[in-house]
Amino acid sequence: MVENQELRKAGLKVTLPRVKILQMLDGSSDRHMSAEDVYKALMEAGEDVGLATVYRVLTQFEAAGLVVRHNFDGGHAVFELADGEHHDHMVCVDSGEVVEFFDPEIERRQREIVKEHGYELVDHNLVLYVRKAGGK
Repeated sequence: MVENQELRKAGLKVTLPRVKILQMLDGSSDRHMSAEDVYKALMEAGEDVGLATVYRVLTQFEAAGLVVRHNFDGGHAVFELADGEHHDHMVCVDSGEVVEFFDPEIERRQREIVKEHGYELVDHNLVLYVRKAGGK
């Protein structure tokens, strides 16, 4: 199983809750799930994994580099699988929908700005808070 290999590679012992949670994150159409979302999906799938276990496993996954935690303003923490591909986010302030995007021009400009100020870019996280055009 791919999940077992991923857990071992991350230095985590293979346990049923960890495998189930990793499968849920990997198989979900929603790439950004809260611990509650994961818990509800597991319950709907008939899996007996407690909410405290979901929180604990997601924290372990984050520490092991398997998932990335995002704390978007006004919302709770959401997790996405760490795929190694950089992207930025747009968060709809009305619906909470999270949209991923990548723009080479934005990335280039950020590096230029950092360099102009005499720094080197170590990491960054760009989140745009949006609303559908014509909305409220």
